[in-house]
Amino acid sequence: MTNKAIILLAVVLCAQAVFGVTIISKSQWGGRAPNGKSSLANSLAYAVIHHTAGNYCTTRSACEVQLRNIQAYHMDSLGWADIGYNFLIGGDGNVYEGRGWNVMGAHATSWNAKSIGISFLGNYNNDKLTSGQIKAAKDLLADAVSRGQIKSGYTLYGHRQVGSTECPGTNIWNEIRTWPNWKA
Repeated sequence: MTNKAIILLAVVLCAQAVFGVTIISKSQWGGRAPNGKSSLANSLAYAVIHHTAGNYCTTRSACEVQLRNIQAYHMDSLGWADIGYNFLIGGDGNVYEGRGWNVMGAHATSWNAKSIGISFLGNYNNDKLTSGQIKAAKDLLADAVSRGQIKSGYTLYGHRQVGSTECPGTNIWNEIRTWPNWKA
């Protein structure tokens, strides 16, 4: 291998470490296949942060139970094609695939086609974010930018800014208002 090739490989590996985030796939957490899906464009201008308002989880197995319950509620009770969010973050600090990249969510009426939806598992009027969850969310947003899913100058909103709700809960709300891309 030439020196140039070694340097290029090192740059690629560093970029993956900086921007890459490990996402637990839907099949890994036991999710069902969607009933349908619509494509989501790249270069989106918005990311919307949510909470599920359900039970908080601190282990992967407990978070997987919550994910399956949320998906069942969204699909079976609400009649949606799949779980509503693109990604979810558990109290264990893991990022879980919801609808995933380039698939339109059902997380914020009138905003689904122009944003990705990221939800924290739990009720953050009561639950507190961990440093691991904050890092996971910021890494996921950086990954979305590096993939071109959202623009580098995207606007970050809490769900309450685009809908009539308390979501994403007071504790998340207070946190995300300190992030660089949040806008009032």
